[in-house]
Amino acid sequence: MTRIFPTYNHHHVLRSRILLQESFKDNVDDSNEDFTTSFSLTCQTVQEFRPRGIFNGDGSILTTSTFSLLMLHLILVFVVTRILRMLFKPLKQPKLISQILGGIILGPSVMGRSGWFQRNVMPDTAQFLVNNLGIMGFMFFFFIYGVKCDPTLLKKSGKLHLYTALVGISIPSVLTFLVSLYMRKNMDKELSRIASMGVISAYFGITTFPVLHNILKDLNLLNSHVGRMALSMALIGDVLGTCSIVIFEAAKHGETGAKNAIWYTISLVMVFMFMMFCVRPMMMWIHNNTPEGHPVEQSYVVVILLGVFVLGFVTDMSGMAIANGPLWLGLVIPDGPPLGATLVQKSKTIMTDFLLPFSFLMVGTHTDVFAMSASDWSRLAPLFFMVLTGYLTKFLSTWVATYYWQLPFREGLALSLIMSLRGQVELIVFVHFMDKKIVNIPGFTLLVLMTVALTATFTPLISTVYDPTRPYIVNQRRNIQHHLPDSKFSMVLCIQDDETINGLINVLDISNPNSTSPFIVHALRLFELVGRAYPLFIDHDKQEMPSKYQWTHTINVLQRYQELKGEFLKLKLFTVVSPTKTMFQDICLVALENEASLIILPFKKHNVYKKGISVQTMNSQVLNHAPCSIAIFVDKGNDTSNLIETISNVAAAPSSFRRSGQQFALLFLGGADAREALVYADIMLAANQDVTLTVIRFLSDSYVGDKEREKKLDDGIVTWFWVKNERNNRVVYREVVVKNGEETIASIQSMSHSNNDDEGYDLWIVGRKQGINPVLLTGLSEWSESESEELGLIGDYISSKDFPSSGSVLVIHQQIVRG
Repeated sequence: MTRIFPTYNHHHVLRSRILLQESFKDNVDDSNEDFTTSFSLTCQTVQEFRPRGIFNGDGSILTTSTFSLLMLHLILVFVVTRILRMLFKPLKQPKLISQILGGIILGPSVMGRSGWFQRNVMPDTAQFLVNNLGIMGFMFFFFIYGVKCDPTLLKKSGKLHLYTALVGISIPSVLTFLVSLYMRKNMDKELSRIASMGVISAYFGITTFPVLHNILKDLNLLNSHVGRMALSMALIGDVLGTCSIVIFEAAKHGETGAKNAIWYTISLVMVFMFMMFCVRPMMMWIHNNTPEGHPVEQSYVVVILLGVFVLGFVTDMSGMAIANGPLWLGLVIPDGPPLGATLVQKSKTIMTDFLLPFSFLMVGTHTDVFAMSASDWSRLAPLFFMVLTGYLTKFLSTWVATYYWQLPFREGLALSLIMSLRGQVELIVFVHFMDKKIVNIPGFTLLVLMTVALTATFTPLISTVYDPTRPYIVNQRRNIQHHLPDSKFSMVLCIQDDETINGLINVLDISNPNSTSPFIVHALRLFELVGRAYPLFIDHDKQEMPSKYQWTHTINVLQRYQELKGEFLKLKLFTVVSPTKTMFQDICLVALENEASLIILPFKKHNVYKKGISVQTMNSQVLNHAPCSIAIFVDKGNDTSNLIETISNVAAAPSSFRRSGQQFALLFLGGADAREALVYADIMLAANQDVTLTVIRFLSDSYVGDKEREKKLDDGIVTWFWVKNERNNRVVYREVVVKNGEETIASIQSMSHSNNDDEGYDLWIVGRKQGINPVLLTGLSEWSESESEELGLIGDYISSKDFPSSGSVLVIHQQIVRG
């Protein structure tokens, strides 16, 4: 019993007085027995919400303002976490490790050992606020990942995913339970209960989807082969984990009476029915009634976010874990745009930057290394060996299962390491265990430290044993220059929005598929992964297209163009939904599996970001890892603005949609990229009788800076081109000798001015940068406008607004043979 006598001083500070601890005896005449009751009177200071300031009062803002303490905690955990993140990043540690350790440092294990810190920075009232905000952080964490999760993916899980997941769950759970039975006599009373041992054993077998998604995203492995397998297996584990928690809760209620277990089950069914038959239809109505391209009504967003607290209250009041309500609410909301993406965007900042820091601080304040070391080892030993057994058998059983399914050694090892990782979900489970008194502070500390040690050890090993770009390292030549004549030419066309399709079809048209060189075009529509956690790769010939990722207009244009080209062009359609950083993996995979010789990428110099996709970032990644050659097209809008209308309205199949008498210019600066560009230009020239090509070869004065091998290869390809087109009056060939980059730029500028056609060149073709004599580019670094070098110095200049030409630019990069 706590007795509080409130008094108010002249500063209106509500304080409670420390009274006394006493025992007193009441003589109760009940069966002539004395009745003694012991009262423990513990009082604490209730601090004012508003600060008085350091110049008004007792001079200490920390001891008078709860709000100031709250902000101080946020600043401290933010600063400590960021410092740790900076220190651990070179060690390839995930963000999670710095967040957990940041909370531990501010807890009783490190800074909390100081009496001053405990009194002034982390008093009991502050701990109360931290705990509540921490629980809110975990609630929103579960809600957001519920929104991102797509339960229908369970239907698409193959036998490999299902059986490997079941083996990786069942074996650790069973063996851990057997170990717990063997050591049961040394356990605490609550831990020794069958329900407690069962739920802890089940925990060690399960790897959760939110934890894996966060770490795989940090490692850029989300849409790798191993990453996709791990996420599918984690979904299976989440289902079993949710069931085990529900069974555990029912068992705990059953310990106090069968009636309580029955009411718990009834509450569970009622909440589930309400979610499925009331909330789910409302969410679908909002999703379906939001026009495409329009934001979700703000009022709906506010109501749904408030629903997180309502469902948390309902499930907690019903005896279920408080995180269940927010998780189930997220699961009934359609993932992806528009509703799921909007909710994630609206709540992500408040969750990650405000609430979750308090969640890790809450975990840290309950982690006490000194309490664990002072505890009797005989009481901690059972839990320690349960943890050790669970983690080791989880890793080994998953590895054995992957070996049975004949996964490559490195992929199987990486998958086993990934499936052993632990994170945020485990932390809230540990808090739940402590709330149910299954574990105490020393046991909680042991669980947290072993979880940190496991994740910190396994995460860098994943990067070491598995490289998702390894499959793209090929030693076969897949480029334009070495493409076999009279064979099908395979290319990958990357589409990022409806605006880029004009220029991309124009590139196809000037490449002119024909009877001697038919094209196979693999068109990829790229969407950034927003509002969902699982990346998508959809082959339109094999899978149904989700309505939320429709690109019907662009598909119709491509199919109409295919009809007009007839048997000379075969079109295959794909949709890719993935994070921007790893989108290149899907592009390279399509190019690899279909033996493409060319990837065509769009480039927008003055509109780098479009619908969240960083064009330059993606292009740079493709350039670094592509298994074939690459063409980057900078569309300046010349002669492509009405191309789609022309395709849609044309009645017969013409040979080309371009105006007659087009003029192309090729800048040959030497090197592999320039040779590739010359061969591509020759293909365009041969296929289009109305195109004029001007080739300018740049040579250094007195051959300064030339590499002998590159010079011989350049001479060979130029001689071949000249012999082939010697009698072709549509070809102009000139050589220009320059001493530095300034003369190179001057020569290019003179080309744009000297062209007889008032409209100038329609297309400029240039090699990117491989093998260029550095003398030709001396002093040109100041000309570059791009932060990256996707276009090379010359490509960047001729596509800039300073260059006096409205012609589009095609930058060619020849495949780099690796392996």
